[in-house]
Amino acid sequence: MREAATAIGIVLGLLYLFPVVIQVVNDPEWQRHLQQVSPMAAGLAVQATVRLEELPIGPWSGLGVLAGWAAAALLVGGLLLHGRDV
Repeated sequence: MREAATAIGIVLGLLYLFPVVIQVVNDPEWQRHLQQVSPMAAGLAVQATVRLEELPIGPWSGLGVLAGWAAAALLVGGLLLHGRDV
């Protein structure tokens, strides 16, 4: 994104979208799955040191999910940059 406000809005929207969707979904299995792929839950799981069995995702798995989100963001940003500045 060329505008900082737009980029900040998109990042905050992605971070806060998953918790809202999780509250709307009624199926506990789907709620847990959405928590496992959520970037916010993954980032918080990486920082956890106690009561790991209560987390929806483990710290190492959370690091992988977080790395996947970062890689996807870099890929999309690179494609957009390449497409606009060619």
